[in-house]
Amino acid sequence: MRVCVIGAGLSGLAVAHALKERGIGFVCLEKAPDVGGIWRRPGAGERGPGYLSLHLNTAKQLTGYTGWPMPDSYPLYPRHDQVAAYLRSFAERAGVLDHVELRTEVVSVRRDADGMWSVVSRDAHGAVAARRFEQVIVASGHHTDPALPDPLPAGADSFTGRILHSLDYHDGAGFAGRRVVVVGLGASAVDIAADLSRHAAQTVLSVRRGLHIVPKQLFGMSVDEIAEAPWWNEMSFAERREWVEQALLVARGRLADYGLPEPDHPVFSSAVTLSDEILSRIRHGAVTPKPAIASFDGDRVVFTDGTSTAADAVVYCTGFHMTFPFLPAGCRVAADGSVELYRRVVPADLPGLYFVGLVRPVGAITRLVEAQARWVARIIDGAATLPPADEMREEIGTHLAAIVQRYGRTRGASIQVDVGPYLAEFRESLAV
Repeated sequence: MRVCVIGAGLSGLAVAHALKERGIGFVCLEKAPDVGGIWRRPGAGERGPGYLSLHLNTAKQLTGYTGWPMPDSYPLYPRHDQVAAYLRSFAERAGVLDHVELRTEVVSVRRDADGMWSVVSRDAHGAVAARRFEQVIVASGHHTDPALPDPLPAGADSFTGRILHSLDYHDGAGFAGRRVVVVGLGASAVDIAADLSRHAAQTVLSVRRGLHIVPKQLFGMSVDEIAEAPWWNEMSFAERREWVEQALLVARGRLADYGLPEPDHPVFSSAVTLSDEILSRIRHGAVTPKPAIASFDGDRVVFTDGTSTAADAVVYCTGFHMTFPFLPAGCRVAADGSVELYRRVVPADLPGLYFVGLVRPVGAITRLVEAQARWVARIIDGAATLPPADEMREEIGTHLAAIVQRYGRTRGASIQVDVGPYLAEFRESLAV
C-alpha cells in the first residue's frame, strides 16, 4: 500500500474513489464501525457532532458526488440518515469498501528520516500496528475537540444545571419541560435552538456577536446553486456582496427586528449561518434571544445586559479546536484555526502529507473535496507536480494576507473559500 487515507466520511470516500480510479494502492483507516463520518453518528446514537434533527444545509444535487446522484426520492435537503445511507451506497458502488479498515483508530503519524511515513493504529481489540507509507492523506475532519470559553463565565463551577457542548447534544426530547440556554449563532446553535424549542419549556439563544443569517434559498434557488451559477461568478466581489445584502433585506429584514445583534461586518467578511428556521422560531416566541452570558448564579444565567433567567442546562455551540492529535508538531494546522497549506491542501515543508476537506465554503463542499482528491491522486502518480517549497510558501502567504484583509483575524477564517474561484485553481492541474 503506497497511501494511507485517514477517515471514511464524505472527504475520505472521495479520496478513496480518486485513488482507486488511478490504480494507486491505498488503505483507508476509519475508527467508527461504518463509513459515513458525522452523518451516520446520530442514527447510531454516538457522540456528536451530529444530532437527530441534523439535515443537509446544501442542495442534494450539489452535495452528491459527480456521476453518483442522490436518489430522486430524497428531499432537496436530506436528513442525516439519508446522507449516511447515500455515502455507504457510494462506497459500495465505487468499490472502495474493501480498502477500508473499520474500527481502526490512528494513534500517530510521523515522517521518517528516509521520507516515508510511519502510521501507528489501534484496532477494536486494542491491538497496535505500525505501517509505513509513501503518502498520508488526512480526511478525517476536525469536529472532535470541543471549544469552550476559557475560562467559563464566573460562577460556572456552582451552576446547579448542566453545562455541555453541542458535541454532547443528541435530541431535544431529552430536555422536555426544561429551561435551556443555547450559546452561539452558528449552524449547530440555530439548529439546536430550533430543535429544543419544540420540546423545552423555555429556549434562550445567547448571542455575543451578530452573524449574517442566510435562508437556504433566495429567490427560489438554493444558495449553493447560486454560488456555482455562471452569472454569479461573473460578478465582482463587491457586486456579489451588494446583491446578497439586498436579497437578505427583502427575505428577512433587519436582524435587530428579531432581537438579535446586527453583524458588525459586511456579508462574506465572516462565516454566514444558513437557516430557514431560527428567525421563524423567534417570531413565534419559541426562542428568546439574549446577549452574551456574563456569569452564573446558582440556577440562574446572568446576561451582559443585566437580565437573567433560570436554567436547567446551557449548551455551548462554540465550535471546535482544529486539532489532529495523531499528527507531528509543525504540520501547519493549529488548534486556533490557523491553517498554512498550499491550496489549502499541502504543507510546504512536509512532503507526502495532504489534507482533504479542510475548507469552509458558502455552499456545498463536495465539488471542492472531489477536486482536491483528484489533484492529490494526480500528484501521487506523477501526472501533476507541486511547485518548489518557496513558491508554495509564497502562495500560502498571499492567501493568508487576503484572508486577514477580508475576514480580519477571526478564528478559523483561514479555511474560508469561495466555491467558483477555488475550483478554478484546480482546473488546469486536473486537465487530462
